[in-house]
Amino acid sequence: METKAVLDSGGKARLADAATFLGGLADELAGVLGESPETADRAHDTDGYDPLRELADSYLDGLGIVARIEAATAAVKVRLLTEYAEATSAMEGPAESAYESSAREMSLVAEVACVLTIGEPAASGLLGEAHALTTTLPAALDALAAGKISWQHARIMVDETTGLNDAAAAALEAHFLDPEAPNAARGAAVGELAPARFRRKVRAWRERHHPESLEARHAKSVEDRRMEYSPDRNGMAWVSLYMAADKACAIWNKASAAARGLQGPNEPRTLTQLKVDVAAGRLLGDSGHSSGSGPSIKADVLVTVPVFSVLGTTDEPAELDGYGPIPASMARKLVAEGAGSFYRVLVDPRDGAPLEIGRTSYRLPESLKRWLKMRDGKCTFPGCSNHSQDNEADHLTAWEHGGPTGISNLGQLCPKHHRLKHRTGWSPGPAARNEPPGWVSPTGRKYNAEQADREPTVWPPGCLPEESSPLEAMLVDYLIAS
Repeated sequence: METKAVLDSGGKARLADAATFLGGLADELAGVLGESPETADRAHDTDGYDPLRELADSYLDGLGIVARIEAATAAVKVRLLTEYAEATSAMEGPAESAYESSAREMSLVAEVACVLTIGEPAASGLLGEAHALTTTLPAALDALAAGKISWQHARIMVDETTGLNDAAAAALEAHFLDPEAPNAARGAAVGELAPARFRRKVRAWRERHHPESLEARHAKSVEDRRMEYSPDRNGMAWVSLYMAADKACAIWNKASAAARGLQGPNEPRTLTQLKVDVAAGRLLGDSGHSSGSGPSIKADVLVTVPVFSVLGTTDEPAELDGYGPIPASMARKLVAEGAGSFYRVLVDPRDGAPLEIGRTSYRLPESLKRWLKMRDGKCTFPGCSNHSQDNEADHLTAWEHGGPTGISNLGQLCPKHHRLKHRTGWSPGPAARNEPPGWVSPTGRKYNAEQADREPTVWPPGCLPEESSPLEAMLVDYLIAS
């Protein structure tokens, strides 16, 4: 009876609060979709009142509320799963053997799978995610319950903290969800980021702050390199290579550049098809697949390297455009070998910001183009993951409207969202020297920029200055120049 009372006073109270919150959201949704007195009053005043716009805005507001309801419902599901697992364990008592423990686990998973009408592997995964959120990631669960993040965001938090100790998991969670944390994540909030974009930011931060160095983890993973073959439908199949990131990126860039070189008015194949044909032709030794009349286009990929890391005095990870964090040794190799498709960008150790890269480039358009790639890293439109090499530079305020040609008035857009900007009411917001622009939709809704999580880089032991000084600036400039 005592165990039941504890469960009731804790779990049921939390679930009751969640149910009340969901009821409030449902009432809010009903209010948005119903005609309010204010709307009725405006309908009588025809001056400046647009009923269709009012209707369209109510639908968008409703979608936002539904998203919050879905998130809060997912949080309730997490708590129900956890409470059910705990209640079952309390009723059964300690298992007498590993066999009995395994059997109980199988029964628990089977019960959840049947109730939710899902497969047992999915039910097992769901129970594991629920356990992680309730025991290791309380702030993520609270954000989910409040509708601030989606279930997909919460799952990413669970996935990317798997294998971390409690302190490292707590630090990762605080960085992204606690605005008061040291060097908290900047730019768009977690819930404003498309899940794929959020995963990229989380993975980059995790790699930098993992208790085990990226160098050590990479050395272990290299031993697992392999090729995989998987038959598919319609006479098709997949061939995959699991390999070091720099080699994989180089293969992708080379195939992409060769494919773009084959494009032309007499080439019926799409760029996607051409990439496959080029790669297959190179592997099979059939030059007919990869030869063509058009010239190959060079693919400049940025490798962002901390100053001291490229010198070998620290092993701080670098950033490979289109991939993410890479070991310092891999970055040093790319820089030392002068790989043709990679372009080096150094990072200021004082604040983690990219340094000027135009020291050897005197053509302003080219240096601005490279700076833009470095600052934005991808298309700046919310949720878009199109990377630098296929994007276009665009004036935020048009040249004909007085917009200058400077980094603070430029944004990087993929062809799709470049057309969207010029053909619809979507418009970018202001940018800055080291910050990409946010966006404003035709309905007036604002979407924050996805800023990079820059932070001061690692200094070699004994070199960290107590305060900024002219001598420090001279040191950094000397390292960059050399």
